[in-house]
Amino acid sequence: MSISFPVSIKTLKVSAGPDKTVYYPKVHGLQNDRLERFINQTIVRQTQQLIDQQVGNMPTTVEEMIGYYEIKNNQRDVLSLSISNYTYHHQAAHGMTYINSLTYDLEKGTLCKLKDLFIPGSDYIARLSTLIHEQIKQRDITLLDDFTTIQPNQDFYIADKTLVIYFQLYDITPYVFGFPMFPISVYDIQDIIDENGPLGRMAINN
Repeated sequence: MSISFPVSIKTLKVSAGPDKTVYYPKVHGLQNDRLERFINQTIVRQTQQLIDQQVGNMPTTVEEMIGYYEIKNNQRDVLSLSISNYTYHHQAAHGMTYINSLTYDLEKGTLCKLKDLFIPGSDYIARLSTLIHEQIKQRDITLLDDFTTIQPNQDFYIADKTLVIYFQLYDITPYVFGFPMFPISVYDIQDIIDENGPLGRMAINN
């Protein structure tokens, strides 16, 4: 059997003055230099995109900005991480946070979209939406509007044997609820996941 080790990660930061610091991860030590560059470029791009989104959202002065990241999965040649940015603008009612996630299939050297995790042609959108519907009922989640379906490119990350689908603040719930996260076990969707993809690797019992 082939063995894969976790990817080495160090934390970098960019600071724009007091109360304005963004931390982000950098992958290092990969045998594949090209893949390492690709991963780090996409991480930097995503980190900058969140900064631009926050700064461009309002004409008022940014008083506080903190960016950080979480490694959600770093095993079996699957690296999944989330990057978040909290920003408070002058005289705003409250700060605003955005989270974006990146999931890499290190075996194939690709950045995964949600559809890449499933067998081509499988109706993963309907299946995941149904499971989320069930969780909304079970957990008695207050919605802003009726939940109908996820988007084809819905935000997600992988955490061990779980696919976590999530929504941004205000997308489907009031601000006070925070980020609605819906963990889905790989075993609940095993018949539609791509066996040779990241979720397929996670589902193997060893």
